[in-house]
Amino acid sequence: MINALRTPDERFQGLKDFPFAPHYVENLRGYEGLRGHYLDEGDARSNDVFLTLHGEPSWSYLYRKMIPAFVAAGGRVIAPDWLGFGRSDKPVDEAVYTFDFHRNYMLALIEHLDLTNITLVVQDWGGVLGLTIPMEMPERFKRLIIMNTGLMMGPVDSPAFEVWKADIDSSDDVPVSAIMQKNEPVISEVEALAYEAPFPDKTYKAGVRRFPHLLATTDEAPGVATSRRAAEFWSNEWVGESFMAVGMMDKMLGPDVMAVMRKIIKGCPPPLEIADGGHFVQESGGRLIAEKAMSHFGLRKD
Repeated sequence: MINALRTPDERFQGLKDFPFAPHYVENLRGYEGLRGHYLDEGDARSNDVFLTLHGEPSWSYLYRKMIPAFVAAGGRVIAPDWLGFGRSDKPVDEAVYTFDFHRNYMLALIEHLDLTNITLVVQDWGGVLGLTIPMEMPERFKRLIIMNTGLMMGPVDSPAFEVWKADIDSSDDVPVSAIMQKNEPVISEVEALAYEAPFPDKTYKAGVRRFPHLLATTDEAPGVATSRRAAEFWSNEWVGESFMAVGMMDKMLGPDVMAVMRKIIKGCPPPLEIADGGHFVQESGGRLIAEKAMSHFGLRKD
């Protein structure tokens, strides 16, 4: 049994622009004893499911500006919190958090909820992990919305990432709100505190501390082979529609990395550029990105 902490519900009361009800799943195969959280908004019978995957050190709160646009287009939105984040349980041992621990959890959740006709919506680690999932179940996916992320196809060599990692490693009590605002200045003090809500103290932050250390330092690192297979899938086997948006101020996973991803993803159109958007581009451009994507896919209902 994995020892884990559960954030008290009162930490999530009254968060700005976040009226969404929580939903939980427990004891997924391989994750017995752990409770995961997800949002489930819109029409449960919809033929369009939007699966929104957050990254580090955020949670499903990051998608609050995009969810209404997906719902207005007639979709159902599933916005999970990775284990260790948001309202999901938080294993206390950092060694628990591996590439496959997270990836296999999402595979299990998709199967448990029996999600189909999925539009995958990814950013940051939501993409590093999430982009490796459709190749395992391609019949469940039909669209992609990709923002400021990449595939871990080898060792990461990026000065901007080293700065990011140093910020995470600056304290055992990772300064989540400060990191969010540094990388997306549009985030207000009130919103920054919402990103701290899942973490009453540093004992809840094992997952946050661990994520940067999951990026590859060798070609044999966990996740590299999987990511390379995923790149082959997106280049050669992907038959769905795609939409890309880029926060242009992001020095870590911004225009240069996304240009590479556009070449990898078959049929990916030119990106929507959010000129003042940083790493967490859902904050600076979330509503616009969602509405433009819906128009691109022919789903927007004006």
